[in-house]
Amino acid sequence: MLTIQEVRAWGANIDEAMPRCLNNETFYLTLVGKALQDSSFEKLRDAVQAGDLDTAFDAAHSLKGMMLNLSLTPLSVPVEKMTELLRARTDTDYAPLLAEIAAQRESLQKLAED
Repeated sequence: MLTIQEVRAWGANIDEAMPRCLNNETFYLTLVGKALQDSSFEKLRDAVQAGDLDTAFDAAHSLKGMMLNLSLTPLSVPVEKMTELLRARTDTDYAPLLAEIAAQRESLQKLAED
């Protein structure tokens, strides 16, 4: 089961996030688990691969809100970068950001599985 200490060591800003969760560690960890399962990750990847920047922006924006509210910094940083690039409809290779997001999500999911 995922612990606050593991999420902190992974890079989350627990001190910033806990007041948003009424300082309830169980509630926070439940939200982290739900955020990791959110379908917006797949929607973002699929939309970028399909060249659908509008849908990609919607998915990235949704993820940005979740990651920032939970202060999951290793995920929020690349998601925020991607959101702003998509907002501007920047013609770029999004693969490196998608890879970083996938890697950070996977690393946190592995912690949750142990």
